[in-house]
Amino acid sequence: FETFGWFGNSYTMKIFVKVKPGASEDKLEKISENDYLGFVRDLPVNGKANINLKKLIAREFGVSSKDIVINNPTSRKKIIEVQGK
Repeated sequence: FETFGWFGNSYTMKIFVKVKPGASEDKLEKISENDYLGFVRDLPVNGKANINLKKLIAREFGVSSKDIVINNPTSRKKIIEVQGK
């Protein structure tokens, strides 16, 4: 299972994030090379927690939130693709 790959001039990296909605602050904690804990203030209503999580990940990796793809948006254990150039 590949967690990082180059495609032309861009790359895609997969990370795994266990999300804790309703947290007191928004933050992303690295557990291991590809595993993270994501704490978001928003509750998982109307995708708000996912939107906030995408912003946290984008800030962590220096990409736009449009470059973040959540493959399983309804799960708390998310597989996320970070796309960059």
